Amino acid sequence: MPGRSAIQVYMLQRLIGKLRGCATSVFVLAALVVLFSVGRSGVSAAADQNPLLRARLLYNQRRYDAAISAALEARKFPGNQDVADLVLGRSHLERYRESANSDDLTAGRDALRAIHPANLVARDQLDLLIGLGQSLYFEGAFGAAAELWDSALARAEDLGPAARDRLLDWWASALDRAAQSRLVEDRDPIYTRILDRTQVELGRDPGGAAAAYWHAVASRALGDLDRAWEAVQAGWLRALLKIDPDRAAAMRADLDRLMLEVIIPERARKWSGPDFQSSADLMKAEWDAFKASWIPK
Repeated sequence: MPGRSAIQVYMLQRLIGKLRGCATSVFVLAALVVLFSVGRSGVSAAADQNPLLRARLLYNQRRYDAAISAALEARKFPGNQDVADLVLGRSHLERYRESANSDDLTAGRDALRAIHPANLVARDQLDLLIGLGQSLYFEGAFGAAAELWDSALARAEDLGPAARDRLLDWWASALDRAAQSRLVEDRDPIYTRILDRTQVELGRDPGGAAAAYWHAVASRALGDLDRAWEAVQAGWLRALLKIDPDRAAAMRADLDRLMLEVIIPERARKWSGPDFQSSADLMKAEWDAFKASWIPK
């Protein structure tokens, strides 16, 4: 497998870009949203009377400052403390993701640490598992975070396709970051793990954006540049399965950037050595022709 290269810089920018204010795609550490089972009708009215419900609703709306305030209010009511701490901890972590304020990271960890999991229903236990992984990720314990998210993915049937896709992206991102801290010769098992999981996820959801992207990344990391090329082509067509046009466009933008900035240059160097530019130009022309033939009508 190739040693440390331009893809390390590219992937680092992609994975922590939003944290540093330079997001490159819709998948950059996207929010891992708490989903809760409440019917849409009457939710706003009920939330006015119930601070815990209001905290959850505000979190789902990504209004983290207000969610924190509501969760602190909800903690005052008997029986609410553990669920309120869950929303409080997740809100602080999401706010840290956006601002990189270390106080939020500490507050998020402290709130999650105070929870008694036995007092949570199964769905909230899943959200706690995701939040614990998020805290570990932000603290740099990438491999440990991936282990928690692997367990969460095994229980993620209730998350829905979009939330599961975001969780898969975090999981693969964590493994990729863990791989960069290891010797080159020790990275293959990690990327094989990503490749195998994304193959399964694509069987479950053929239009999965994160699965399509990381399938190509893992193929490239394992040295199979031809499969990486083919995986990006397949991903381009998988975007046709997306109902949301903005999500499909973002998926294609990610794949296009991966192809142009990583796969084509490395594939051209493999074929042509130092004088690779002409090969790269031919590959780019082939890729442009492929995209043009599959422009959505």
